[in-house]
Amino acid sequence: MAQLRLDVAQYKAVKQVIKKQRVNGTWSGNILGTAPAKAQGITDVGTVAQYRRLLELGASPEERPLRIANSLLFRILSRDKDPALLFEYQKASKANQQLGEWARDLMREGVTAALAQARKNEDPRVRGSAHRIVTQVSQFLRSDLAEKPIIRKGSRNILHPDARPPTVFAVTMLAFMPRLQRERAGFVERLGAYLTKPTTKRAYTIQLGRKSVKPTFHLMGEPLAADSAGNPKDLPLALHWLEILARLQLLEQSPVAVRILTRLLRDCDDQGVWNPKNLRALPRSPTGLADFAFPLEADTRSPDAKKSDVTFRLALIAKLAGWTLRYS
Repeated sequence: MAQLRLDVAQYKAVKQVIKKQRVNGTWSGNILGTAPAKAQGITDVGTVAQYRRLLELGASPEERPLRIANSLLFRILSRDKDPALLFEYQKASKANQQLGEWARDLMREGVTAALAQARKNEDPRVRGSAHRIVTQVSQFLRSDLAEKPIIRKGSRNILHPDARPPTVFAVTMLAFMPRLQRERAGFVERLGAYLTKPTTKRAYTIQLGRKSVKPTFHLMGEPLAADSAGNPKDLPLALHWLEILARLQLLEQSPVAVRILTRLLRDCDDQGVWNPKNLRALPRSPTGLADFAFPLEADTRSPDAKKSDVTFRLALIAKLAGWTLRYS
């Protein structure tokens, strides 16, 4: 393991991420970004995504880049009101307190998910934040708003001001906290039912004062989509979400997830290697929500490298689901 840790530290993809980290522990000076935003001076994806990418690549949570980031992440978790901790939302929040409070809450969800994945899930600060998030989402799932969270305001559809639907961060956080799953078993069951219902096709925004925000991370039901053959429309997100559902023991509850997994497994050869016909290049994600986890291969030009990421992820999902694996 010691040698593997050294090898990981020298891996090209790991070094590329570490090189981009700033002195204050952030990446690109933002926390939640999933893509560059030139208008805001954001040149790359944010700290939560880069932090989680290092974890996905096998970096130890005790490595220096992650420890530097931890100081900042725990400060965000502490409910510190320093305006500088709003990062990409700081400018827009100066005259919009409602936006600032919303941004801080969403950042705490992203940070809690990242720290839970970094095996900090028994830290009292992480557990306290996680319980607050679960309680908030649980109240939403028990309310009438869970059925009709979107309302009409003027010519636009907006999220009801009192609605607190789960985000990808909240579900991810729960997936990496098995003890919390046992403590809030009833909530996990309700969440599973919510995540299998058809998602709304109505486009909507989140109204915060005079500012409208795109609901990038919010879930209104089943986040996965597939064609009639079971091919996912967002392969990176599908693989990530299948893993999350397996960690929550909810994999079999989602018909779409089962259909996608069946399709992916059908494309595996006799050796268990994902080997679909006419594979030329790995599909890109239209949402970017799981780009931190896919691909992990630094060079995907060779035929074998194009297959390795999906093959690995399918094996991980199978193991998390309790299947017996044969290694060749």
